[in-house]
Amino acid sequence: MRTAFWLAGAAALVLANPAFAGDTIKIGFVSTFSGPTAVIGNDMRNSFELALDHIGRKMDGKPVEVIYEDDGQKPDVGKQKTEKLVQSDKVDFIVGYIWSNVLLASLKSAVDSQTFLISANAGPSQLAGELCSPYVFSTSWQNDQTPQAMGLYMNQKGVKSVFLIGPNYAAGKDMLAGVKSTFKGEVKGEEYTVWPSQLDFSAELSKARASGAESIFVFYPGAAGVQFLNQYAQAGLKSTMPLYTAFTVDELSLPLQKENALGVPGAQEWVNDLPNEQNKRFVADYRKKYPGLRPTYYGAQAYDAAQLINSAVVAVKGDTSKKGAMKAEMEKANFKSLRGAFKYGKNHIPVQSFYLQDVVKDAEGQLSLKTVATIVENDQDRFHDKCAMK
Repeated sequence: MRTAFWLAGAAALVLANPAFAGDTIKIGFVSTFSGPTAVIGNDMRNSFELALDHIGRKMDGKPVEVIYEDDGQKPDVGKQKTEKLVQSDKVDFIVGYIWSNVLLASLKSAVDSQTFLISANAGPSQLAGELCSPYVFSTSWQNDQTPQAMGLYMNQKGVKSVFLIGPNYAAGKDMLAGVKSTFKGEVKGEEYTVWPSQLDFSAELSKARASGAESIFVFYPGAAGVQFLNQYAQAGLKSTMPLYTAFTVDELSLPLQKENALGVPGAQEWVNDLPNEQNKRFVADYRKKYPGLRPTYYGAQAYDAAQLINSAVVAVKGDTSKKGAMKAEMEKANFKSLRGAFKYGKNHIPVQSFYLQDVVKDAEGQLSLKTVATIVENDQDRFHDKCAMK
């Protein structure tokens, strides 16, 4: 069934009648713009808008129209909004998707309509494997990759045992599986919590303490990450059970986590201090355009998504009916990524480096994230061999 899903998309890419290329480049953007996690969606939107500023808000001379849709962090709503963008708005590209369950619910609508979808965050394993598609690209990662890098770092640190905690949805399962795939020590236990409503982790922390594990690994983005770190510190575990994370400490959560985040390492493919010129410009201009805010990896990935789209549109001289040529150009990753140069695997997931990040006080006395070391270079996701594309 899933192979047929891909083959249908591939055949359509070759055989479909060209669509009319309009006077504007229409982009749909699906993310979360309401509720506690709206800060993530807003950061993605901010960075996407900044990328458009940097290219003069035109692609190959054509004005860009962006239609932002709020998925409310709900798969059924995300699917409905994706269908609207495809069927009613007839967009050329769809971008965004924070949550893996929302993306999985929306994926078929985009692929069946032969509309290019660029995930700027969510990276479910199925997207890299059996549900890969000529029409789907990522400017982030496959979910397992970042925790895999943290597992490697834990090995380097000589960690002998760990207790795993994460939310019970697609990304949470991928994250904990990613750690287990590289960590060589003993997993003393793992707990999955109700997502996204559960914000009390006292029971899970008690189980971690009782397990006898040397350390804890946790994945909780957004408000859940703030709550977890607060409760971890309040439980007195910071001095006895070191915490290792993926996606729990970022520039959005850090002002709320404050001192609790010190000494809690994380892994990521983008950190704000990466030394390439494009990234320096992005960070500086983001802080000018949005005073009081700092960009995150969510935003950096959305910025790259805009640049990826622009590279495709320029390659076909604005004729977005040339889907085969746009696909070929996007596969080259021929743009200045904020993370530095990377390449795409056959499944359209980046092959890229991952860095150790730590929390430090900057020159202004504020807490910020800093690149400490490169954990792994040119990492390819472990599901690429399940992708039927050549």
